Order: sequence, then structure tokens, then C-alpha cells
Amino acid sequence: MIELLKNTRKNLMTGVSYMIPFVVAGGILLALSVLLSGTAAVPTEGILGDIANIGVVGLGLVVPMLSGYIAFSMADRPALAPGIIGGMIASNIGAGFIGGILSGLIAGIVIYYLKKIKLPSSLRSLGPIFVFPLLGTIIVGGLMYWVIGRPTAMLMASLTSWLEAMGTGNLVVLGLILGAMIASDMGGPINKVAFSFGSAMVGTVDPSTGLPSATAVAIMAGIGAAICIPPLAMGLATIVAPKKFSVEERNSGKAAIVMGLVGISEGAIPFAAADPLRCIPANIIGSAIGSAVAIGLGAGNPAPWGGWIVAPVTSNPLMYILGTLIGTVITAGIVIALKKNVEEKVEEIHPLNNDIEFDIEIM
Repeated sequence: MIELLKNTRKNLMTGVSYMIPFVVAGGILLALSVLLSGTAAVPTEGILGDIANIGVVGLGLVVPMLSGYIAFSMADRPALAPGIIGGMIASNIGAGFIGGILSGLIAGIVIYYLKKIKLPSSLRSLGPIFVFPLLGTIIVGGLMYWVIGRPTAMLMASLTSWLEAMGTGNLVVLGLILGAMIASDMGGPINKVAFSFGSAMVGTVDPSTGLPSATAVAIMAGIGAAICIPPLAMGLATIVAPKKFSVEERNSGKAAIVMGLVGISEGAIPFAAADPLRCIPANIIGSAIGSAVAIGLGAGNPAPWGGWIVAPVTSNPLMYILGTLIGTVITAGIVIALKKNVEEKVEEIHPLNNDIEFDIEIM
């Protein structure tokens, strides 16, 4: 077990590398549909609605792919089915990408030990394609539903009740809390609780004016700012300090900026999944501050969406954008300060002999 967990970072990076194409394809298609629609909302009809649905499906596969290939890295092909199915369950129960990481690690460990069972010679050939995936899926799925799923649902209900009980007495403090929640799991359950709270506030209009209250739009401004900070910050960090990120991450950083501008926080998931201990706290700090700044400077957002795409409909748009910029710079600065330069091995083929390879370490 100790030897298996020693390679956790390598296993996470494997999951992230296979996950990134789904983030990029799904996220960019969804972002394009929102941009081309000209509204701060996901289109639901016509060609743009279809493109948005394709993007949503792509993003929906992010957690299962992350989970599946973490498990694959730990225990090879028999772990793929338990890992991917466990990741899908994590999405369905609202456990987000953190639940996906857990399901991938659990699937890898379960299959690793199942493979140590000595099967009869008549069943040995069926082990990798039938016995281990089947047993592993039952074990992982059961753990996800009965051990992880129910506590997650209870936690989400408690968070919702807590936010409702807080009221709106001190908007800046509430902005700090909501911003931190939005950035904690980037589209996961905690994020959705905060976003749903803000959307519900905006959806409650003042009977005398028929418009959302000033308090409601202020809260949504903080949430809208917080949504875009993690992907914008990760993209900025890859530009400012490229040596601290792999080539794959630097390419993802460009896509993350596009997704951040249109309010798709999932663009930061590859970075958080690869290095959660550094990226997640940085995201939380920057988004909390950015949210509080936007609220404190008087920004208001009547649209239940985030990113710069809603800036034209906000009150005090410059203050809204300033809040996102401050949060982005803070998050990027923390990540750059905490991360070390990456070491990558590049294979170089000798011009005279295709069989000779050289490993070059890049600092």
C-alpha cells in the first residue's frame, strides 16, 4: 500500500493528462456557444444550443476520465471500468472532481489487491476482462454511493441551510464565503450550492419594481467574479511562470483563459487535480478576495452567470472587472510562489540512428 501511494502524484498526472482533452473540447465548445449567442446564458435552442449540449457532454466526461485513468495508472486496464464508473457516480451524486480523485484512487487500490488473488487456471484468462472489473466496480460503486454519497448530500444540505440563515447583513463577509465556496471545487457540489444560492437571490424580484433587489445583484456580482478567477489565474500563471508548468498545462492555460472569460470555472480543474495542495487554497483565497472586492466596490450582476461576458449588463462594470483582476493576480501569485519548476523528460531521436534516445531534463 505504501509503495502504491508513493506514486500518487504520478497517478494524478496520468489522470489529468487523459482528462485535459475533454476539458478543452467541452469547455471551448460551451464557451463558443455562449459567446456567439450574445447573452450571458447557455443557449438552449438551434445550432448554438446543440453546440452547447456537445460541450456540456464533454465536460460531463471530465470527472469519469480523471477517475478512470488515475485507476489505470495504478492497476492497469482492469481498473479502467471501476475507475470510470466510479467517476460517473461521483458526478451523479454531486461529489465533483474531488470525488473523482477519490474514486480513482479507491478503484486503483481495490484492483491492485484483487489482482493478487490467485484464480483457478480455468478463470485466469477471464480475470483482467471479467472477474476483476466486475468485482472492482461493485466495490467502488458501493463505496461511492453508501460511504461517500450520503455524507456529501448531507453536507450540501447543511451548507445551503447555513447560507440561508446568514442573511445578507454583511455583504462583504458573505462575498468572502461565497467566493471561497465557488473556487473550492470549480463546478463541484460546494460550488453549486453557492451558485444556486446566488441564482435564487437574483430570481427573487422586488414586487414594487419587478427587478432583483440591490442586495441580490451584489451577491451575484461577487459570485460572478469568483467563477472566472481560478481559470483566469491558472492561465495567467502559465504565461508569467511557464517553467513551473508542463507543456500540457501551458496549453491548457490558454484554453482556461477563454473559459474563464465566459464564466466556466472547470477550466481550472486540470491544474487543481494535478496539484491540489497548492492550487485549491490559492483559488479559494483569490476568489474570496475578488468576490468581496467586487461587492465592496458596488458592482451588481443581474445575470445568473459569471465571467467577463456578463460585464456589459452589470452595474459598475469596471468595479466588477477590477474585482476579477485583483482575485486573478492574487491566485496566480500564490500558485507561482508555491510551485517549483517542473522536470520534463523529452525524447530526442538521433539523426543517424533511430534506435538511440536521449533523456533531457528541463528545469
